[in-house]
Amino acid sequence: MYLQVLQRNGRSAFLVLNDYCRRTNTVLGVNVLSRRNIIDLSYSTHFMDFKGSSIPSSMKKLVVTKLSQNFRSAVSLQTVPVPTPGDGDLLVRNRFVGINASDINYSAGRYDPSVKPPFDAGFEGIGEVVGLGLSASARYTVGDNVAYFSEGAFADYTVIPAKKVVPVPSTKPEYLTMLLSGATAHIALRRLGDLTEGETVLVTAAAGGTGQFAVQFAKKAGCHVVGTCSSDEKAGFLKTIGCDRPINYKSEDLAATLRKEYPQGIDVVYESVGGGVFDLSVNALANKGRLIVIGFISGYQSASGLQQISGGTLPAKLLKKSASVRGFFLPHFLSDYRESLTDMMKLFAKGQLVCEVDRGDLDPEGRFVGLESVFRAVDHMYAGKNLGKVIVELIPAVDSKL
Repeated sequence: MYLQVLQRNGRSAFLVLNDYCRRTNTVLGVNVLSRRNIIDLSYSTHFMDFKGSSIPSSMKKLVVTKLSQNFRSAVSLQTVPVPTPGDGDLLVRNRFVGINASDINYSAGRYDPSVKPPFDAGFEGIGEVVGLGLSASARYTVGDNVAYFSEGAFADYTVIPAKKVVPVPSTKPEYLTMLLSGATAHIALRRLGDLTEGETVLVTAAAGGTGQFAVQFAKKAGCHVVGTCSSDEKAGFLKTIGCDRPINYKSEDLAATLRKEYPQGIDVVYESVGGGVFDLSVNALANKGRLIVIGFISGYQSASGLQQISGGTLPAKLLKKSASVRGFFLPHFLSDYRESLTDMMKLFAKGQLVCEVDRGDLDPEGRFVGLESVFRAVDHMYAGKNLGKVIVELIPAVDSKL
């Protein structure tokens, strides 16, 4: 690999890069050397180094060693060599990783039954580029901040193809919230919600990682937004992000409240809970209502991954109202991903998008820091204690750029 050549010998680095740039000049007809001076004997040092800090020979990562919906029993913490990036890859030192309800679906092997353990866990991370392959250096350099949505995020260091990462201004965890949670809400409502100004939108688990975004995007579309949550604290938060009617289902009867306050029904439901909440949402739909299924977290910890619903009566209920149920799975909408992320980042930069993160400050054992705390973070989310997107910090904040 180019990287190994570059590390071994500064002179070899000069010769390889010189040959590469000459070939690039011939193909493109431009003087690359005059535009980007990357050829010097120190390049081999910076190629796998960030600000002079040494990259260790080993690291920790979380590996699924057996298929189970019980995350703690399915996943183990292992010490392995730090991977080496290939020609088109980046080596990212992860600063924060995101926790998702689907982490246990992945550890249970529900997405791709052909994949057998062991395999790496985690879907999303944000951090600094500390190493890269030669082709990847055409677009990125050591020290760049990047975020990514790809397997194997639960690790100190992750190798990611350069084409899969997104440049970000900094490694603030707020950027991480947009990768999966924000993009799901943004694309699902735009592509499947068919939102019209003045409609009523119900968001279940509204104070969670993706719910917080659904509330905001529905409000920006001019809709009246109803959000379910499990505490008065979460209800207060929902009001701050534009939710017109937060409903704490621990202190209010959700079905009765919807019938009383919204007798004409709900136009769009952004549904992530499943089971009884799904049934209740179907019953609450207005004529021509749309229910978007983005998950069913209430069943993920069961052996089947599902909770029972009143499926037998579903066709009649939908027919009676000319209503529809629409499923959304983000990997099927990747053509929308870059545009969606760009739009969200612009809103965030303007202060027009709240990206709430839950770092475990209220957890009895303290903040989620280090890969060991991923297990606590998953438990925290499944206990319904989180407010916002649950994230885990992998590098303690020493001389932080945040």
